[in-house]
Amino acid sequence: MALKLTAYLMMNDGKAKDAIAYYEKVLEGKVLFQQSFGEMPANPEFPLPEAAKDLVAHAMMQIGESTLMFSDTFPGQNVPEGGNVTICINIPTKEKAEQIFAALQDGGQVIMPLTETHFSPGYGIVTDKFGIPFQIFTESQQG
Repeated sequence: MALKLTAYLMMNDGKAKDAIAYYEKVLEGKVLFQQSFGEMPANPEFPLPEAAKDLVAHAMMQIGESTLMFSDTFPGQNVPEGGNVTICINIPTKEKAEQIFAALQDGGQVIMPLTETHFSPGYGIVTDKFGIPFQIFTESQQG
């Protein structure tokens, strides 16, 4: 089983584009993917505020042999300083994602339950018992 850990930077006040441009220049990064909230599939249960449409929903940058991920927070939903860096665990199967998510939530706190999304068969956010926030990203439907 190959797990991959990636730093995920969550930016307040719509600063993700500025951070991406900065790290592109300073660290010679190369943007691999970038999508705004407005480019994501619409969800009638959660209408997108106009102010969020141009914000970065998800971006990935290659820096040397490492990857950084970015997103903006929704307007008015700031993350506390120090909590804006999470660890994203890329997991090959949904079965393994469920196992790791359950272990991390033991004594911790579920921020977003592990669920199927348009970009992953199993995605969730959990803070472990040490206060470390993790994003679980499943790559495959296979068990």
